[in-house]
Amino acid sequence: MYSNLSFTNRRPSMVLLSGPLDIFSHCCRIVLLEKDIDCEIQYVTANDDPSVVGEHNPYGETPTLVDRDVALYDMGVIIEYLDERFPHPPLMPVDPITRAKTRLIVSRLSRDWLKPISDLGETVSPQPSPALQKSLHDGLVSLSSIFTGQPFFLGTDFSLVDAYFAALLWRLPALGIVLPKLADPLMLYGASLFRRPTFHDSLSELEAELQ
Repeated sequence: MYSNLSFTNRRPSMVLLSGPLDIFSHCCRIVLLEKDIDCEIQYVTANDDPSVVGEHNPYGETPTLVDRDVALYDMGVIIEYLDERFPHPPLMPVDPITRAKTRLIVSRLSRDWLKPISDLGETVSPQPSPALQKSLHDGLVSLSSIFTGQPFFLGTDFSLVDAYFAALLWRLPALGIVLPKLADPLMLYGASLFRRPTFHDSLSELEAELQ
């Protein structure tokens, strides 16, 4: 194994099998720490025995969450499970309309950016296509105005969307994305996310080297 990290001194009943550079795994780690959930992070690399993950996940992919007799995979499924099982602090809005809109935002983030980044493989020097670089550059610039006058994507409270953005924005330098001054509100937002102790603690050793 790459390394193991437990959030507490006692051995927890919940384990997250996580790729050390996998952006989906990183999002899950951020959520676990924001909710202060007692969980062991077990880092798994391509060089490890595939049965470590395959025992719990038919696709052999990270992230995979093992909680006693329950094994879950797919980042969206894992994160919603954590938010429902550990409701405080909530990372999804309470009212159904805003909740549905948040799910759409998360779905678009995953489909348009997080999945293509994940498909680049777990490397400290990813090689994104020009199309992906342009999509990230133009899309993030267009979103910058959202963060003028509010600290988080949905307003005053940290939400699931912010967990996704934190993992994404941290990877911009490694992806060769340099944003113009017009995107300063977004970059200030990202810097504020990176200063959160939970974000710092969510980083694997390899992720810490991305900046």
